[in-house]
Amino acid sequence: MMYKTIVIGTGPAGLTAAIYLARANLKPLVIEGMEPGGQLTTTTEVENFPGFPEGIMGPQLMDNMRKQAERFGAEFKAGMVTEVDLSKRPFKLKVEGMGEVEAESVIISTGASAKYLGIPGEQENVGRGVSTCATCDGFFFRGKNIIVVGGGDSAMEEASFLTRFATSVTIVHRREELRASKIMQDRARQNDKIKWALNRTPLEVVTNEQGVVQGLKVLNNSTKQEEIIEAAGVFVAIGHTPNTKFLGGQIDTDQNGYIVVKPGTTKTNIPGVFACGDVQDFRYRQAITAAGTGCMAALDCERFLEDSSTHDWSQSLNS
Repeated sequence: MMYKTIVIGTGPAGLTAAIYLARANLKPLVIEGMEPGGQLTTTTEVENFPGFPEGIMGPQLMDNMRKQAERFGAEFKAGMVTEVDLSKRPFKLKVEGMGEVEAESVIISTGASAKYLGIPGEQENVGRGVSTCATCDGFFFRGKNIIVVGGGDSAMEEASFLTRFATSVTIVHRREELRASKIMQDRARQNDKIKWALNRTPLEVVTNEQGVVQGLKVLNNSTKQEEIIEAAGVFVAIGHTPNTKFLGGQIDTDQNGYIVVKPGTTKTNIPGVFACGDVQDFRYRQAITAAGTGCMAALDCERFLEDSSTHDWSQSLNS
């Protein structure tokens, strides 16, 4: 099966790319992956996506974007891309349940998966008191006590941001020393709303009989005693893992695995392969910025296909 373009992933970036490609009559194939709709499908209410003054549920927003892409002719298939051959055009992709498909161009929008603690009470309360995104969910904890788990720059940044809403923010870290840069540590320590629970290992997200998050059970590594830190929300800030393993090292990435794109574009090191969304963005990680790069990827892809139809491929490869 040959396609002009294939989009891998269906978060805000992939779906926006699909909308633009479909409107350009390129009839993209969109491969959904194991989490159709991306991380927003695990979010309850989204209040910071433009155009929805009353907010919108994350799954509903993703469903609307998918329907919009389908309306213009995008084709959706369930399955995981397990292997790719990007050494020459047409590019070859192996997809579970489909076999091998080929494409003249590929847009990678597989996102980045938040790292979790793997403790009881965590996964079942994601979106209901447990979060991995302060800018997404901080507003819902106005006037409440919050916990941030982590010791790096991201944790310090999330904790500082959450003090805009919370009565207090307690940083929980399993070691006495933090991994965060000195400037980020100093900024957090100078904030009167931030409290510290260092050298403590998270054990369990605690809920009441109604299933409402009440706090975090931790092990005090100094005293070897278990403690419960009371809080209405637990924000896990221990990093993200970009979903790039299936690429087999054929695309240039940074030291953390994020795809490297040419500045100001979505172009990767391989002509005809583009990347958008959180798989190449370790800084902003917002639905609206992901959607913006999805638009960029579609436009970059469309121009590439126009150019390659009038130029010899070997010349494009060497340009």
